[in-house]
Amino acid sequence: MKITFLLDRDNNWIESFTQEYINLKKVGDISYNHFDVKGNDIVFILGYTKVLDEDFLHSNKLNLVVHESDLPKRKGFSPVQWQILEGKNEIIFTLFEAQKEIDSGDIYLQKKVKFSGYELFDEIRNIQGKETLNLIDEFLSQYPNIVPKKQIGDETIYPKRKDKDDMLDIDKSIREQFNHFRIANNDEYPLWFEIDGHKYNLKIEKAD
Repeated sequence: MKITFLLDRDNNWIESFTQEYINLKKVGDISYNHFDVKGNDIVFILGYTKVLDEDFLHSNKLNLVVHESDLPKRKGFSPVQWQILEGKNEIIFTLFEAQKEIDSGDIYLQKKVKFSGYELFDEIRNIQGKETLNLIDEFLSQYPNIVPKKQIGDETIYPKRKDKDDMLDIDKSIREQFNHFRIANNDEYPLWFEIDGHKYNLKIEKAD
């Protein structure tokens, strides 16, 4: 089979996990430009932020995406961050077929991933990356003898996170906002608060 992992250089957090998997399993190649990806049996689209049109989708036999929610619930952006912010520590990872409509394709596999409730951003990403490739590995071990199912139920959609979503409430305790601290990206999207017209950034790291 011809397999390609389509990644995004501008959102390449999952690259190391993907390369490790390819090296271990001796399967597939990485591409960073969907215009170069044609004639594949399977394309795994991981963290790709550019628009994929129907011409691309039709140029490969099967295009698959991993989305961290119980689709059709929680479609859209940053589902892990939004769910942790909601207090969830059990998150469904879904492998589904890419379609023109966002997060709407048939589902091939789903897996429940558990978090302890104390991981910070890098640890959350580490679990997310490993479980994404585990789901892909499970799919490949069953393919082509795996039958997809339609999405059932009412959809909900998460919006794209903005700067205001990283703002802390200075009148709430750290305990009340701990999940907000957990999902903070210290380097790119730090937490911040404002007092008397002055804005301050906050960063968090584990002492141990």
